Amino acid sequence: MGFKKKFGMGAASALLGLSLIGGGTYAYFSSSAVTDNTFAAGTLDLAVQPSTIINIDNIAPGDSMTRVFELQNNGTLDIKNVTLDTSYTVVDAKGDNMEDFGKHIEVEFLYNMDQFNQIIYKTTLDKLQGMSPKAVSEKIFEEALDGGVLAAGDEHDLVVKFNFLDNGANQNQFQGDKIKLKWTFNATQGNGRDL
Repeated sequence: MGFKKKFGMGAASALLGLSLIGGGTYAYFSSSAVTDNTFAAGTLDLAVQPSTIINIDNIAPGDSMTRVFELQNNGTLDIKNVTLDTSYTVVDAKGDNMEDFGKHIEVEFLYNMDQFNQIIYKTTLDKLQGMSPKAVSEKIFEEALDGGVLAAGDEHDLVVKFNFLDNGANQNQFQGDKIKLKWTFNATQGNGRDL
């Protein structure tokens, strides 16, 4: 065997030895563990029962109508704030209205049926429509819902009384008129928790 061949074999043997030594330095014990994790978001689900709070015909000045409705939290998270958006339209039967019919309909938010004579807040429909949802929440729901909170799975009865105000003057312009009232209740969650 020639010198070059012997040298080549020797170099190859040296490289193989070094690779085995080098490979050996990377050998170690190992272990692993796997965890399966889940983040599931909760739900807010505010419901109002019944969905029609009032539907009445043939009212006259001086009439009052008391209705009970229930706010329900059908979700899995507590509701911290409930707000109310009010909108209405007047159907002027004869086209002779000189005033907004909503100024003559007073709304009283009352405690519960056991104490339905205790007023939480009262105003007229036109003023209620002009209020910000936050102001309505502060004046009505924070008081009625013990700080505004409706816990998950809870329900709370609310009482509202509508009064067709008799102003002692001629209100003939409202004969045959209708008010179509829409209330939109909105719910927001509370602050985040450290779980």
